[in-house]
Amino acid sequence: MTDLVRTIRLRDLLYLFIGSVIGSGIFITPGLILRQVNGSVGLSLLVWIVGGGLSLLGALTYAELAAANPEAGGLYCYIRDGFGSLPAFLYGWCLFVVIASGSIAALARAFTKYLNEIAQLSAWEARATSILMILVVTVVNVWGTRKSADLQNVTTAIKAGLVVVLSAALFAVGRHGADILAAMKTDQHGFSLLSSFGLAMIAVLWAYEGWQFGTYSAGEVVDPERAFPKAFLLGSLFLVGLYLIAVLAYLVAIGPAAATATDAIAATAAKAVLGEWAGKFVAATILISVFSSTNSVMLTAPRVFYAMAKDEIFFKKLAEVHPRFKTPAAAVISLGALAALLTQAGEFSELVEGVIFVGWIFYGLAGAAIFPLRRKYAGRVLPYRVPGYPWTPILFVLASIAIVGNAIYRATIDPVQFRHVIAALGLLVAGMPVYLFWRLRKKTS
Repeated sequence: MTDLVRTIRLRDLLYLFIGSVIGSGIFITPGLILRQVNGSVGLSLLVWIVGGGLSLLGALTYAELAAANPEAGGLYCYIRDGFGSLPAFLYGWCLFVVIASGSIAALARAFTKYLNEIAQLSAWEARATSILMILVVTVVNVWGTRKSADLQNVTTAIKAGLVVVLSAALFAVGRHGADILAAMKTDQHGFSLLSSFGLAMIAVLWAYEGWQFGTYSAGEVVDPERAFPKAFLLGSLFLVGLYLIAVLAYLVAIGPAAATATDAIAATAAKAVLGEWAGKFVAATILISVFSSTNSVMLTAPRVFYAMAKDEIFFKKLAEVHPRFKTPAAAVISLGALAALLTQAGEFSELVEGVIFVGWIFYGLAGAAIFPLRRKYAGRVLPYRVPGYPWTPILFVLASIAIVGNAIYRATIDPVQFRHVIAALGLLVAGMPVYLFWRLRKKTS
């Protein structure tokens, strides 16, 4: 039987980490975050820092787990080995039907939205473009892991470079630096402040979403014991720095008041100080960014379905590795097909809500798996240990619980959020009979 090949190097993993995160979030969410904290620049910057810090805590925790168990499947394997096959299956189930597929669908819709800024598309052309983009990424990832990784490296370097260039231009021409200092304070206090901060965290974590995807491809990483800790630490620090620079550049360009009012802050800032042509430059940057993020999800997530199938609790076909391309081709094609269907189901924001809420249930659970796995590995020399143990994973797990709890709290007062939470939990519960079906099938086979 053909196996996956270790072809992803440290540099590839670093690009994958960064490229998985930089999608459309940094170009659109800063204005939303400012509104959620009532226009307080100081509080909004704190949200970006805390969100990056939370991602760093999780990344360092996952780096130990990936280095100790460099197996295809990542978080699925950590949850399985730490807490059993049922929660692991539920994670894989949610990844398939909501988290990965929903992320790709949301990114594909964002792709057509910004392509429309460059060339006007009719409704059917927009739908066809979304599906075509997913098809291209699917074909590349069936074709070869090395080819997909090379594509990821190039597109990540381009989009990160364009963010730096845009930020430098906005700093050079913008004239609202003094306005930033005047808007640093907040008039919120107590529970209202905490709730607003928690809601803003949901939005900022969309911008940071994707750093965990690199663990799924651990079975194809060369020297994973060294690669994961270095790539995850450097990638986290780079992203926090890049995001803070970009947000400050937007504020210098148009000021806090205008930034709070816009849903397309990068394009608004660029047009305001550079001219109308700059809006198309931003749209082109986002196109490259979104395409790169889509490729990173397709490069990594199918490895979870591959691992589930190898455990005989998912479709057997998904455990097959293509004899020529050395990729889990069936798993890649399945994810691409489902994501294409989801592009026709709901607006961009609705897709994102479900992805974030469901994902953080399992991100926290995977982080908590380090405790039973440390006991399991007692006496074994681990290639990397997370710094600050046990507080690093504890803080990450507590933050995950707080994010999920805040989403549930908001559902009690917001009918739209209530529908999202109910739908997400419904999908989670629906995975239980599916799991029982596969378990029974495994026993009788």
